[in-house]
Amino acid sequence: MNSALVLPTTTASGPVRVTSPAPREVWWQLAERDESALVSQTPTWLDCICGTGPYADASRLYEFGGGRRLVVPLARRRGVPERLTAEDSWPSDWGIGGPLVSPGVPDETEAGVVFDDLARRPALRVGIRFGPDAHPAWAAAAAQRNFRAEDHMTQVLDLDGGFDVVWERRFRGRARRAVRRAERSPVDVEVDRTGRLVPVFYHLYEQSIARWAGQQHEPKALAHWRQTRKFPRRRLEAVAELLGESCAIWVASCAGEPAAAIVVLRHGAHARCWRGAMDRDLAHPVRANFLLHRLAIEDAGTAGCRYYHFGESRPGSSLAAFKEGFGADNFSSPDYRRERLPVSAAEQRLRGTLKHLMRFQDA
Repeated sequence: MNSALVLPTTTASGPVRVTSPAPREVWWQLAERDESALVSQTPTWLDCICGTGPYADASRLYEFGGGRRLVVPLARRRGVPERLTAEDSWPSDWGIGGPLVSPGVPDETEAGVVFDDLARRPALRVGIRFGPDAHPAWAAAAAQRNFRAEDHMTQVLDLDGGFDVVWERRFRGRARRAVRRAERSPVDVEVDRTGRLVPVFYHLYEQSIARWAGQQHEPKALAHWRQTRKFPRRRLEAVAELLGESCAIWVASCAGEPAAAIVVLRHGAHARCWRGAMDRDLAHPVRANFLLHRLAIEDAGTAGCRYYHFGESRPGSSLAAFKEGFGADNFSSPDYRRERLPVSAAEQRLRGTLKHLMRFQDA
């Protein structure tokens, strides 16, 4: 059931009305009109979150004078008292949320109204993860309201000009050489938009977990428990089912054996490589991952996408270098949080202590 209230703040264009949860028809209208909107900012993404975890819709619609509307996607943990729960956009491991605005971009007053409202929420923590093209007004408003900023790096390839331009001018030499090597190798690629290849992907994902455990000095049993809890198979199944043809699973096989796979999601002008996995012994010699991304990038451009998002990377890591090889640019993707108690800081200290004890190394 939607509830509406009028905020005590009044802008130059009149009072501001807030409705929560945000009506789906309005949310979808903004998701279709906002050119920066990602698949992870749509109502369907919230359905995936709520369908595979203990979460409920806490989204908020802001209606300003003159017809301006803004939606902040939010999810709230179910079964927890309001003052002990968190309202996030999005919960951990669900990626970028952030506001949707139509028409145009927010001004400082509107951004301030949103952060003022979120600061008044009774939740223990309120957080918003922004995409790579967040307007500067958001950063200024968050800082003025004492929201703590945590920066992340996300990498995005501009597809403007078509695939031939991307291949010749943005792919670096090492990426083009790797793709050509893969094309000369006995590699077969198939793409599925029905969810049929979910089991194949998840088998490769479990193989990847074992490899990551070795790289990070983490016991394999602990790594398997931690990673499958963070990304259970039912999550991929739900995303494939609810997104339909907007969810593509690309699989490269060598001699009939699955070697590498990526999951690419699409909405509007944006394609996003959401997950990847591989059997390194099979994939690396034939450069299967390079071929998968090359094909997915061309497919995204053919479908009308303007950008191909490679996702988050740790600056200076081998993964970041891999993505830069395709011509991806680095962008800041900030996370703004406000907490009534320093829960996040305590969690980080605990994780840091445990990592030190097991000599954990981030891959």
